[in-house]
Amino acid sequence: MVIMVLGSVAISFAGLVVRSIEGADSWQINFYRALSHIMAIMLILILQYRGKTLSRMRGVGRPGILGGFMLAVAGIAYLQSITNTTVANTLFMLGAIPFFTALFAWLIMHERLLRETLITMLVAAVGVVMILADGFGIGSAYGNLMGLLAALCFSGFAVIVRKYRDVDMLPSVVVSSVIILLVSLAARYNDLIISPKDIVLCFIWGAILAGFANWVFIIASRYLIAAEVTLFMMLEFSLGPIWVWMFVGEIPTDMTVIGGAMVIGAVACRSVLQLLLARKPQVPVDPAPPV
Repeated sequence: MVIMVLGSVAISFAGLVVRSIEGADSWQINFYRALSHIMAIMLILILQYRGKTLSRMRGVGRPGILGGFMLAVAGIAYLQSITNTTVANTLFMLGAIPFFTALFAWLIMHERLLRETLITMLVAAVGVVMILADGFGIGSAYGNLMGLLAALCFSGFAVIVRKYRDVDMLPSVVVSSVIILLVSLAARYNDLIISPKDIVLCFIWGAILAGFANWVFIIASRYLIAAEVTLFMMLEFSLGPIWVWMFVGEIPTDMTVIGGAMVIGAVACRSVLQLLLARKPQVPVDPAPPV
């Protein structure tokens, strides 16, 4: 629980890092963030598997490649969202990931949806609709839609992890970062020079915050049930808007706060209920890895 809290708090500063970047655009940020993320995850894999690292990476197969593609789209959409709307809008959208995951698992894997889950999904859906509608009114519709796309793709990755739970999906994070790196390179191949400060911030986000958060997520998932992991992940989506409000004065609209509170509240209430009803530990696979 302690390391899961630390990971969630660490990655909650990602929005503040983005707001602190001065001159780099979203593609330049993605390029350096992906580069640093590859370095961090490869270091973790080498320390974990040593001489078997390459065989472990090949072992993810098609599911890992598909999962990496989903994560890559999610990562690109996330940055497009957070640079075109408020941090609160983006993170509140991501707060609906557990419910999108449950919906996809029902559609693809025919997993049963409990009545309580259906009710909380409905509440979260209303909150998402409120955020989307508010975006059309204040001119951030594109950013909100990208946030929705990021949440959907993260949820798709979570379903892949669930379906292929016997496969170590950490190498798929490398696959996703390589895809992001190549797409960003194609978009800005002749314009990758940014300030040293922006490069440092990108590396802090990709290597330290995201690398650390992914590592502790995998470790904590071995000991916590799904409801606990989901509940602790809510720290990221709740604290992120607070940091940018405190340090850069970015204030979300009232409609966004209400919609976001519905999403976060629905997830938190459902997680607490699952904790109260839990009888034995199970492998948590619902949430997606942090950005």
